[in-house]
Amino acid sequence: MILRTPRLDLREMTEEDLPALRAILQDPVTMTAYEGAFDEGQVQTWLQRTLDRYRDDGYALWAVVLRETGEMIGQCGPTVQHILDEDVLEVGYLFNRAHWHRGYATEAAAGVRDHAFASLGAERVYAQIRDTNIASMNVAIRLGMTVRGRFVKNYRDVDMPHLAFAVDRPSAV
Repeated sequence: MILRTPRLDLREMTEEDLPALRAILQDPVTMTAYEGAFDEGQVQTWLQRTLDRYRDDGYALWAVVLRETGEMIGQCGPTVQHILDEDVLEVGYLFNRAHWHRGYATEAAAGVRDHAFASLGAERVYAQIRDTNIASMNVAIRLGMTVRGRFVKNYRDVDMPHLAFAVDRPSAV
């Protein structure tokens, strides 16, 4: 276990998480900000990139497991991303639509934010959010993040305007 929050456990994803990962990445509503659902090859690439990041960086998106049931309901974790022309530490979150609007994304992302400050030595943590994704913006705001800039990310051959949200390390950490 990497992180525990009141209702959730965050741990490294494995090949056994592929069915739960498919349920997230192949859902067209969940993946609206990514221009639609992923095909099987894209799901496999996503998982492999995550596993490679564990090996190379020591962290990546983690499986978010509902402690009450043991079900993987999402992904949340720190990754290095290129935002506003620099490589920065980002907290990413993506949840199964069946578990939206219950506070899980905020709970998991707050744990990751705090972990980034306390254990990874981050001075600032970002969230890159497509400018149409109001729900993710609300999570970032609940994390104490503010907009630090705008940028365009090309993903799947589509230029997508994004907002760079960020929060600085609290002086007490």
